[in-house]
Amino acid sequence: MTSDAPSVWLTTLGCAKNQVDSDKISAQLAGAGYQQASSLDQADVVMVNTCAFIEAARQESINAIFDATVNKREDARVVVIGCMAQRYESQLAGALPEVDDVVGLDRYGELVGRLDAMTDWQPIRLVSSPMDILYETRRPAPKTPFAYVKVAEGCDKACTFCAIPQFRGKQRSRPPVNIRSEVVDLVDQGVGEIVLVAQDLAAYGRDIAAPGGIVDLLRFVCDVDGLRRLRLLYLYPREISERLIVEMAENPLIAPYFDLSLQHSSRRLLRAMKRPGSGETHLDLISRIRAATDAAAMRSSFIVGFPGETEADVDELAGFIEAARLDWAGFFSYSAEEGTPAAELADRIPETVAMERLRRLQAIQDEITTERNLEQVGRRFEVVVDPVEDGAVVARSHREAPEIDGVVILDKGRQGDWLRVEVTGAYGQELMAKVVA
Repeated sequence: MTSDAPSVWLTTLGCAKNQVDSDKISAQLAGAGYQQASSLDQADVVMVNTCAFIEAARQESINAIFDATVNKREDARVVVIGCMAQRYESQLAGALPEVDDVVGLDRYGELVGRLDAMTDWQPIRLVSSPMDILYETRRPAPKTPFAYVKVAEGCDKACTFCAIPQFRGKQRSRPPVNIRSEVVDLVDQGVGEIVLVAQDLAAYGRDIAAPGGIVDLLRFVCDVDGLRRLRLLYLYPREISERLIVEMAENPLIAPYFDLSLQHSSRRLLRAMKRPGSGETHLDLISRIRAATDAAAMRSSFIVGFPGETEADVDELAGFIEAARLDWAGFFSYSAEEGTPAAELADRIPETVAMERLRRLQAIQDEITTERNLEQVGRRFEVVVDPVEDGAVVARSHREAPEIDGVVILDKGRQGDWLRVEVTGAYGQELMAKVVA
């Protein structure tokens, strides 16, 4: 190790909630005197923030850990954090002797002290106050015109396929003032679009007896000076109230973008998942949203190959997708998660069959997405320009969430610009547009 302040390189896997955690950890480490390394092979400490949602995510995390151990400087240390560290701490520590420490989510308050001991770093600190990272408001200067803000941690739902409550715990909502403080700081640093995230966003506030719940939080945040757009991700369908629909439809700062966690349309399979609704109730929800605003954009995700799924169930889901005409949708092959009720179910679907079904459904949705994009030609939107790459000016309107949906390609613009544009063409998931006065 050097005699100067140690440097840290942090690799992040998984969802936006993990990225928020990494940002806050980086801010805490910077506050403790640590430097940000310029590259993995230059760092004194290499950290990997892992994902444990499904098997593919776990394998990606393992690959990133191996990459860190192979490409780090010889005397550098490797620390594994995140969901895999929380869920498989002892297994990781035993299976990966190259890793120097494994720190789970519930021990992030110890992270600075553990790195101090590991690096023999002894900074002078007037105050030592480990904080639950959920409530941390400090963030590094953003590199994009958008930023994710996590408003709650954990989940109270009992979906039989999901292991998140096992390692993220019950829902814990942040106080509105704490959330707003983080939003103010991010907007002051140049962020125009704030994306609120939580595992069960629409249920925000129930555990802290916030009487107005998510709607009052939205109104409280929307008056932050300089905020241009507020976006919501991960809405559990049963929690979407008429009050929330109206607020999203009528509040000009809130993107009328509805990220609906539907999972399937078969009532029988949804019951086996311990999920609410059916194809009929899903379509009713979609109809009510579109009745509230014709600007509504909708995305959802669906599990294919859940135990017991039949060809008739897949046919039903295909019919639902054609009827729903969502703007965007993702399809995921079922992953049996250790410790979840669904992992014990019989009638497992072979992976080859599940992937064949997935490709069929994705093809249907891809055609619908193309058609929905073609419907936008001639319309005018306000867009924000994301980082310009290889000369291409890439932007997003209210219809496109960062990093998961399509984009709008412009004729001109600079990162961070908010521009009025007219859509001139559509090619698959991309729109072409020109800037108008």
